[in-house]
Amino acid sequence: MYFAKGFIFLLPQTLLLFLLQFGFSQDTITISKPIRDGDVLVSKGETFALGFFSPGVFTNRYVGIRYYRAPEQPMVWVANRDNPINDTSGVLSIDVHGNLLLHVEDRNQPIWSTNIVTQSSNNSTHAQLLDSGNLIFVLNKTSEVLWQSFNYPTDTTLPNMKLGLDRTTGLNRILTSWKSKDDPGNCSYLLNTNSSSPELFLYKGSILWWRSGHWNGFGWSGVPPLSHPNHLFNFSIVNNQTETTTSWVELLPEIFSRLVVDESGSIQRFLSREGEQGWFSLGSAPLDRCDNYGKCGAFGKCQLQNDTEFECTCLPGFQPKSPSEWSLRNASSGCVRKRGQASICKSGDGFVKVENVKLPDSSFARVDEKLSLKECEQQCLENCSCAAYGGVDAKEEVGCLRWYGELIDARVLNGGQNLYVRVDAFKLGRGRQPTLNSDVTASSTTFQDSQKLDEGIENLDLPFFDISTILAATDNFSFAKRLGQGGFGPVYKGQLANGQEIAIKTLSRSSRQGIEEFKNEVRLIAKLQLRNLVRLFGCCIHKEEKMLIYEYMPNKSLDLFIFGMPFLPSHIAFNYVTNSCFRALVLKYS
Repeated sequence: MYFAKGFIFLLPQTLLLFLLQFGFSQDTITISKPIRDGDVLVSKGETFALGFFSPGVFTNRYVGIRYYRAPEQPMVWVANRDNPINDTSGVLSIDVHGNLLLHVEDRNQPIWSTNIVTQSSNNSTHAQLLDSGNLIFVLNKTSEVLWQSFNYPTDTTLPNMKLGLDRTTGLNRILTSWKSKDDPGNCSYLLNTNSSSPELFLYKGSILWWRSGHWNGFGWSGVPPLSHPNHLFNFSIVNNQTETTTSWVELLPEIFSRLVVDESGSIQRFLSREGEQGWFSLGSAPLDRCDNYGKCGAFGKCQLQNDTEFECTCLPGFQPKSPSEWSLRNASSGCVRKRGQASICKSGDGFVKVENVKLPDSSFARVDEKLSLKECEQQCLENCSCAAYGGVDAKEEVGCLRWYGELIDARVLNGGQNLYVRVDAFKLGRGRQPTLNSDVTASSTTFQDSQKLDEGIENLDLPFFDISTILAATDNFSFAKRLGQGGFGPVYKGQLANGQEIAIKTLSRSSRQGIEEFKNEVRLIAKLQLRNLVRLFGCCIHKEEKMLIYEYMPNKSLDLFIFGMPFLPSHIAFNYVTNSCFRALVLKYS
């Protein structure tokens, strides 16, 4: 489960990384007080320390900031992570241009530098380590902060530290994992704030690996323990024309906390306090297969099942794009609409609620924090490109998310939110088109559940014709288009806009045959598309009227060929009869 508590202990070899015995020094670097290997800066409250260290079994030297009073003294920032010093001759000082510079003794060739452009001299700036863990580089005269380590994080974020994009300066604060426990160099795992919508994204190289879910007003909706208020942390986000950033503050002054992206690509949140023997793990992400970004492709939904079941299904109104790939448990191709995009454009379409989900990637959504959920539904319904909508906050009191295009990375989640997916009238079992004329009986009663027509029919992937198309094809069911009367009801001839001639077989309320016969005909004709059998193009449902759309056959009915040709040779007539009986048996037992 997400964020299960437990102590995290490090191996004795790893403890060497943190238990360095630095000598005491001041909290400030000036032109006359550089830091050499073996010295240390300690913040005023003795919360953090800065000094040289060697990770693990390696002898390479780095400059880093670590917790000072917390258990195991973990590193939280490294200056020269990709450019180590191979001996103990390193010096951190202020150069003649007023920059903070890491170099080797007696040589000013920079190994690492703040690299700022300033008119200052070397005696007008200083560096100071704060109790927040932030190393700041300050102009003495005005106390202006020229540079700060919080703007250049490594693998760890601390309280009051912003993560994300500053649009004014172009600075993007991201976390990048260590290569290994022995090497702090930049690795392939990167945690960033999505600049187009407030979500945290974890990348593996250039591949999007995991996302946090959208910001719901309290925290990240895709991580349940961080999606509701708590007594330990207060999360906040700023998303405007100036910046898209997130940060958090500790609500208890006696605790130490940090969030780390480790070398395996796991995002870990740790908590401890002075006097403890280790750090509590408040959880990690990604946690399971469904946390992998886009596990079930576009319009797919991930839900962990038992070991024998596939975790991917399609959202309502959709089916696998490649059934053969899905049968091999590969859902990366995603899902497609069962009856095409045209079926959900003002043709009696509506929405189906999918409960307890991590809402899809909001990069494809439009956010309006002022709309009510009802207004959100209406705006989505009016735009045929809107695939789904949902509330910004879990209570659905205010705020609107509307998705345009693909729905990606939805998963079932304990404590998740409601997603309202756009589906066609067949899925809803109701129509919203104008009333039919007197030749087809209309009723004010609405089908409330498409299961009345059997979900098995829907799975046959038949096109669904809206009533306006049928009205246009039959001239509003004019008498001239009427071909005759069947056991279900009247049969009409029609012509679609593309020139295709069709026959519309209706099932009216006065029909001698009922819903079961209608269902049987749909299932059997759709399954048995024989060469000499009329083709079923689709169906139409309007209130209590049900219609089957067939290929129009101009050569009249079968009985004409069996009984209406008196001079047909007997052996040919016998073949007609036996072939017809064979097909009838196939239909009966299929």
